[in-house]
Amino acid sequence: MRINSERQLRELYGSVSARAQQKQLPALEKHSINFLSLSPFATIATFSANGEVDCSPRGGAPGFARVINSNKLAIADARGNNRLDSLTNIVQTGRIAALFVIPGIDETLRINGSAYLSIDPLDLEHSSGDKNPAKTVIIIDIEDVYLHCAKSIMRSKIWHPESLQQRSVLPSMSKMIADQTNASGELESQTAMIKRYQQQL
Repeated sequence: MRINSERQLRELYGSVSARAQQKQLPALEKHSINFLSLSPFATIATFSANGEVDCSPRGGAPGFARVINSNKLAIADARGNNRLDSLTNIVQTGRIAALFVIPGIDETLRINGSAYLSIDPLDLEHSSGDKNPAKTVIIIDIEDVYLHCAKSIMRSKIWHPESLQQRSVLPSMSKMIADQTNASGELESQTAMIKRYQQQL
């Protein structure tokens, strides 16, 4: 049996608490700004004009998502694999959602809004000192910002030392992709891949 309406959902889950409703804000304030200054990692969700969805990781030094003002955020697009899924989606639909994480902290920060890509020198200059400067900057015009409760992180125990896995539990990235794509040829070792990545950071 499928759930096909919000009414069915509400009958199953009940009403939302006043606190959960009220925590949704239209702009950044001191606590969300502080959270962003400490966050080195986020995921961004976008969708295309055809409704195809994408969720992609972004990271950098704490504060990599730069606060322009209480309604605007900038994320320099660090070098990746050139698929450009998220960037293409932003060009097509101009919508974005982001989830920011601080290692060791169970709460997360959610930001929703409209977005565009900037090549303005003033936006790009903030990554100009990097080894591989950004070619574009994602500018987010914030519509919603709110702290997300700790329950999912607590359930996952993601920050617990016993949750950490050795890289050896998985084959190398090169091996996994070769298997998935039926590729042939010499495989790049995990050590060589990491060395290559480090040169591209």
